[in-house]
Amino acid sequence: MKEHVALSVVSPVYKSEALVGPLVERIIAAVEPLQLRYEIILVEDAGPDHSWDRIVEHARKYPQVRGLRLSRNFGQQYALQAGLDASQGDWVVTLDCDLQDRPEEIPGLLRKAQEGFDVVAAHRGHRQDEWLKRFASRTFYRLLGYLTGTALDGGVANFMLYRRSVVDAMARFHDYHRYYPMLHKLVGFRYALVPIEHAERPQGRSSYSFRKRIRLALSTILSFSDKPLRLAVKLGVVLSALSLLTAIVLVVLYFASDVHVDGWASLALLQSFFSGAIITVLGMVGLYVASIFESVKERPTYLVSGRVNFDE
Repeated sequence: MKEHVALSVVSPVYKSEALVGPLVERIIAAVEPLQLRYEIILVEDAGPDHSWDRIVEHARKYPQVRGLRLSRNFGQQYALQAGLDASQGDWVVTLDCDLQDRPEEIPGLLRKAQEGFDVVAAHRGHRQDEWLKRFASRTFYRLLGYLTGTALDGGVANFMLYRRSVVDAMARFHDYHRYYPMLHKLVGFRYALVPIEHAERPQGRSSYSFRKRIRLALSTILSFSDKPLRLAVKLGVVLSALSLLTAIVLVVLYFASDVHVDGWASLALLQSFFSGAIITVLGMVGLYVASIFESVKERPTYLVSGRVNFDE
């Protein structure tokens, strides 16, 4: 008979073999004083280093450490999904493995949740990131907030605490493209923010390249908003109205004055402009169709190739 687990701590791991040990030790040091049964689930996202070996090593040392190894690199959000699906705790904490999310903040999140909240987000007031990353993050959240009509905070990322009922509710969403900082907004529940100290990355650089961030932003917008399509319709209406107005002006000028316009240059510019607009709108529709295509195939969003400390 399985023992009841009160708290699960889930962290995706990618190219962070040197950080696995400090991460586990600091989580244990932060959670042990709470005197409750807990588990640490580390999801190795098929990185090119020896992160999985470090996870196995610490799982053998600490029975509360459990490891999942994905069959290939699926991405951070899917690694989070794998960890959430495997978790058993009444409360589930998700955090990045780079130690910029300080495990020492976990007790504070839990205390806030015990006041009656279902989702508690760690708010990074002063992010210890380079200015370009902070600027890109603010821009993304403002754009996503505008397109989805929701209030999003750029100081909130993956460091969250969920009640089990919230985890179960998010699992009922079968979207192929997942983004948990947005997904918990869809399910609702009582929500609170807790200010935390954001640490500098102890070593290395983030594996999230600019290209990956753009891809994540695009897939998130396509998954959570249809506003780009409605904006495209509005653009078409405005362009049609401007074209009609221009045609009326040209007809009036032709009959009411001696102004004669050959129109070759203006015609070429208009054709180029409208062609670009049409291609852009068609491309946007194509992206939505591609997103639907990915969803209707109902392929698994992740596959597990290895487990450690999980009951078979």
